[in-house]
This record gives sequence, structure tokens and C-alpha cells, in this order.
Amino acid sequence: MTILAEKPAPLSALAALEGHLIDGAIVPAAASFPVLNPATGKVIGQAARGNAGDVAAAVAAARRAQTGWAALAARERGRLVAACATRLLEEKKSVARLLAMETGKAIRTESRPEVVTAADILSFYGGLGSELKGETLPFRPDLLSVTTREPLGVVGAILPWNVPLVLMMLKIAPALVAGNSVVVKSAEEAPFATLEAGRLMAELLPPGVINIVSGFGEDCGAALVAHPHVAKITFTGSQPVGEIIYGAAAARIIPVTLELGGKSPMIVMADADLDHAIAGAVAGMRFTRQGQSCTAASRIYVHADVYDRFVAGLEQAVRGLKMGDPLDEATDIGTVISPEQKERIDAYIAMGLQTPGARAIECGMLPDDPSLDPALFALPILFTGLPEDSPLMREEIFGPVAAITSWTDYEAVIAAANDSDFGLAASIWTNDLSAALDATRRINAGYVQVNQNLTIQPNLSYGGFGKSGLGKEASLEAMLEHFTRKKTIVFAAA
Repeated sequence: MTILAEKPAPLSALAALEGHLIDGAIVPAAASFPVLNPATGKVIGQAARGNAGDVAAAVAAARRAQTGWAALAARERGRLVAACATRLLEEKKSVARLLAMETGKAIRTESRPEVVTAADILSFYGGLGSELKGETLPFRPDLLSVTTREPLGVVGAILPWNVPLVLMMLKIAPALVAGNSVVVKSAEEAPFATLEAGRLMAELLPPGVINIVSGFGEDCGAALVAHPHVAKITFTGSQPVGEIIYGAAAARIIPVTLELGGKSPMIVMADADLDHAIAGAVAGMRFTRQGQSCTAASRIYVHADVYDRFVAGLEQAVRGLKMGDPLDEATDIGTVISPEQKERIDAYIAMGLQTPGARAIECGMLPDDPSLDPALFALPILFTGLPEDSPLMREEIFGPVAAITSWTDYEAVIAAANDSDFGLAASIWTNDLSAALDATRRINAGYVQVNQNLTIQPNLSYGGFGKSGLGKEASLEAMLEHFTRKKTIVFAAA
């Protein structure tokens, strides 16, 4: 594979990008497709285009490996997964560079921190092997009744492109420690860093325990979901695709974990620390990721007493972010992932601009570097004056577009925050403990924060309500409830 018009990628990464990872080795693909650098518009490499045959080979390898992997002591499995965290950190620079090149995410603010968080997830789950324990049941005194936890078998994990490494590890780390083997389907927009991370893990894990295929949903993802030897599907992506996967899994009666969309509200009370809340809005909207996040705080409700100051402060803060080459250490904001995503964002912006009474505040400056293609750089936009029924207030844009609304009635703002098909995340900003407790109790979301807007963190249970999905990730609960099955055993004296 040739890297075009870029600084050279590491040789280890180049060797890993030419096929699928199956049974511990890179397997050449019969077909391929180009992957573009969103910042330059140039091809950075050819990724393997998987089909049902490739998926079948990966599942067969995973199935062969799973029995022996499950027979290892759980703490030994955990030790090996934790060792993968160390190995990933050893190659942090090269993996982060690949991630920045294929996603357009700034290396300092997004890509390198993502590699570190991915390793942290591996380390976290690596320490939980001893927690795969059952219970003693007080059924009858003359019988010994216990439960045990067993792995499911082969787990299929389907990844998105926005934070592929973090979401990969959230899926495969608990699955592996629980004794499952995995087949990962990478995002077609961002397959390379995923494959490199998997290759590094495969250096330490038994062959076939981790397998990675790349390709398109209709050829590769659908085959993984339909394969009769896949015992569980875990998926992060859009609601429409999640519905298709849910239906296919239901037909086979296998469990699924679905992390889908969000339209997360951020409620700023009159007594909030305004500087802190503004910084929280910048972080919460994931502006450095171009707003491409399910948990983006894209609906910001600010009390009328502080509304004007908040809007002015947020505009100033976002204008201070530098947009430019994702590989430049000085860059805060990179690009949108693809032309299709940029068109989607632009369509929502056009709808907002046509809304009577709405105002759009563009923040920042597009880069003037002649080596960059400006097509996928998108200026952050703050909208004010949008009605609650606007598509920009109700639908997930997945771009750097935030809607800010003034409020005075507490009951009305809680109702507005909950008036959504989604229920993934929310945040409350106040110095009043009673108000915070009341709001967190009443907000309809699975991940609610007070005076902060953290991204997904290991050991904080993460998952949404409603059309935001099914199941939890990032916690011990996720490993136990979503990657094991419980067996009841009753012993009687002969």
C-alpha cells in the first residue's frame, strides 16, 4: 500500500493495512476500496472489501479459538487483555497518526487522547477477570444451588467511524475477558487504525481470539449479523441501521447491544458558574470532533438571566479554537469525516437559516493552508431562536451545530429536555444541590452529569433510553450482563 502526499506511516502500520485480520494473521483481500484523508481529499490507502466469505472465515477462526480461550482462567484472560493496553500505548504515536489521517480528527485534541482512552478501557476490563462469579442460592438446605457465568461464544462487533478505537475496546474488552472470541467489522470510512490496534493485540492473544474484517454494511456487516455461529451482536451507529440489526437478531433470537443516536440537552441554571458552563458547552458539544458524537450537547437551554452572557461567551470560546491540518499539533479542530456527512450538516444549516426568527452565529476561520482541501472543514455554528419543533432541535445532526434556547420556567425546560425520541445523555449546570438532584431524577437520559460534560469513561455505566439504544457499556455490569449467560446448577446427594 502506498501513502500519498503524507508523511510516511510506520512500517508496522503499512503491513497491517492490506487485508483482514483472521486467525492471527493478515489475510489478503480479493477486493479493496480507497480510503481518503478528509483534510486533503487524497487517497491514503486501499482497505480490504470484505464479503460473506471473509466473514465466514473470520467467524470460523473465532469459533475454533473460543473454546481454548474460555478454558483459560479468567484472571489470565484479563492479564492478556491488560497487556494489550500496554502494547497499544507503546505504539500510541503511530496509531494516533493513522486515526487522524483517516478520520480528519485533530491529533492533539482527539486522536491521541482516543488511543489513550482505548488503552485505559483494555486495562480496566483486564482487571475484572475475578468478577466473573456466580451466586450461592438459598433454595433448600439439602441441596447445593449455585449459578455460574459462561461466555456466549463468538461476538460480532460493528463499529462507527467517529471514535472507532474507543468503541471497539468498549465492545471487545469485556467480551474477551468474559471468555468470548470476537469478530470486529470496522467502519469503512476509518478501517486502518482499528486494524492496526487489532494487529497489536493479536501479537499477544491466541490466534483467532480477535479477528477484524473491513468492508461495507450490505456485504460485510449484514453477513456478520446473519452468521449462524455469531452468538451476540454489539453495534454503535445510526438508529435506522440499529433497527435493521435488531430485527435480524430477533429473527435469530440472539442478544444485541445497541448504542444509537442522541439529542442531548444541556440545562444552565441562573446560578451556574458561567465560565465553567461555557467551557462545559465547548467540551460537551465535542466541537474539537466537529460535533460528531452521539452525546454532543446540541440542545443548550440557558436561563434568561444569563442567556446573553452565555451566548457571547460561548461564541468567543469557540472562535478561539484553531481549525487546520489534523496532523498539526497546533490544530484544535480537524474535518468532518466525509462528503456525505458534510452534505447532511449543510442541509440542516440551510433549514435553520430559513427558519423565521432564527439567528446563526458562525465561529472561527477556515484554514488557508494550500495543501488542505477545504471541502470537509465545517465552521462551528450556534443557532438561536429556533422553535422546539425545528428539525435542528429534534434530529441528530452529527455536526458542529448547537441550538441555544432561553428559558424562565423550570417545569417547561424539563419538559422540553425530555421531549425527544432519544435519551442518551444530558447535563445540568447549577450550584444548587436540591435543583441538581431534582433535575437529574426527572431527566429522561441514561447518562446524566452535573457541572461537567465528560465523554465515555471506563467504570461509568453508559447507555441510553428510548431510541438511543439497548444495553450498557463501559462498566462491570456491561461485561456480566451483556457478554455472559447465567447457568443455574443444583446438586443433590447421591
